[in-house]
Amino acid sequence: MITVSDVSLNFGGQVLFKHVNLKFTAGNCYGVIGANGAGKSTFLRILSGELEPSSGEVVIDSKTRLSVLKQDHYAYNDYSVLDTVISGNARLYEIMKQKDTLYAKEDFSEEDGILASELEAEFAELDGWDAETEAGRLLQGLSLDSSLLYEQMSTLPDKAKVKVLLAQALFGKPDIILLDEPTNHLDTPSVTWLEDFLLDYEGTVIVVSHDRYFLNDVCTHIVDVDYNKIKIYVGNYDFWYDSSQLMQRVLKDQNKKAEDRIKELQSFIERFSANKSKSRQATSRKKLIDKLTPEEMPASSRRYPFVGFQMDREPGKEILAVENLSKTVDGVRVLDGVSFRVNRGDKIAFVGEDEIATTALFQILAGEMEPDEGSYKWGVSTTQSYFPKDNTAYFEGSGDNILQWLCRYSADTSEIYLRGFLGKMLFSGDDVLKPVSVLSGGEKVRCMLSRMMMGGSNVLMLDQPTNHLDLESITAVNNGLIDFKGVVLFSSYDRQFIQTTANRIMELGGGRLIDKTLPYDEYLQWREANAE
Repeated sequence: MITVSDVSLNFGGQVLFKHVNLKFTAGNCYGVIGANGAGKSTFLRILSGELEPSSGEVVIDSKTRLSVLKQDHYAYNDYSVLDTVISGNARLYEIMKQKDTLYAKEDFSEEDGILASELEAEFAELDGWDAETEAGRLLQGLSLDSSLLYEQMSTLPDKAKVKVLLAQALFGKPDIILLDEPTNHLDTPSVTWLEDFLLDYEGTVIVVSHDRYFLNDVCTHIVDVDYNKIKIYVGNYDFWYDSSQLMQRVLKDQNKKAEDRIKELQSFIERFSANKSKSRQATSRKKLIDKLTPEEMPASSRRYPFVGFQMDREPGKEILAVENLSKTVDGVRVLDGVSFRVNRGDKIAFVGEDEIATTALFQILAGEMEPDEGSYKWGVSTTQSYFPKDNTAYFEGSGDNILQWLCRYSADTSEIYLRGFLGKMLFSGDDVLKPVSVLSGGEKVRCMLSRMMMGGSNVLMLDQPTNHLDLESITAVNNGLIDFKGVVLFSSYDRQFIQTTANRIMELGGGRLIDKTLPYDEYLQWREANAE
């Protein structure tokens, strides 16, 4: 158990949160959510003991072993992969090094023998004899070959290092696991394996994540970091989102009788409790939700941007024809004779690990890069808007503030209209006068989305639009693309985003293209069934 008592934190003159009182218990998985900059990762650092709160305390029993997903991918470059994973259990790793030092001594004394005997007993008690086997299993679960155990961390690519550090956090049956964005840079099979691992785990998990699918599958509770407060609510992310939206509507309706409000909320709880889930957390979540009262439901004050795309005209039958497109980037042939046609009504997700190939394709289709071979042709009735993965060129060197920047892309240049539009994108008051050169990653994305919304295009191309966004903005973009009546081509690693938006899946790899008109979950099943 972790007990948080009256914890407050002042950071750089700013109050991140104050008077926080929480309990985290075994057998539950807590998903930490909140706007960018709200203090989610900072809160995890307080729980781990890495950061002292300004006031209050965090109490963890001294016999409890807490494990943390490390964020520095280069901290273990001088270690072997095996040592890196096993060091996740600091005491076991210390014993192994002590043993090695003792047995290497030339003048091995009687006292050394007694110490070695004590160390061997503790080593066995900590399952030291199975440590290498467990480390290998963790690597295999994360789609790495167990032969990597004997490699140096410095020789591994960054994506492999991320997986090794995750294996380190999971190693040795810790009592509490703290994970900050564990699904970042993970392939889909590794994420699925991690979900299964956490569903079987009997300790306490506290995880910060922007992956809604992941939060829905593994979480029994949501920890909401919102306006200097941190509260725990029962249920997964979807339950938190749906119930918080319902609570906001109920609270706004001042004319509604209290009895009617309670009936509406209780009806919602009953409906959600009846929902079946494929995850093994479903039973425990249902028991918790069944005991929930309307007073315990989230009345979150979280604000969501409005993302909605309107077409100036309907597209015709011909949308896009791509014929034998090839492109080499930095000496690697990322597109090799790629051909496909886009039809009216298509919402195509480009998935897979080859980000360079997808970005190159989007840049070619947007007219920002020439192919080496082949051709493409847009239908005469189409108009395109492009959201690049790297938006630096749109802001670099600009002396404009947000209002001036957006004015360039708007047919209506009146300040009243622009301020109203930006207000819906959460830029209010003097925010609109902020220079675009100092915007955060998330603010720049909201500006780029505003630019696209003003374009009136009937074809949208978006390369990783959810990067830098908080869950509220991701949800808004997701809903906006679901509601859009035109054609969408997009890339993303967000499984719920893909599953709820796309009706067609394309995967680029080794220059080649896999093209399936399937929902994403069915595509993954097809992919698994046809894996070599």
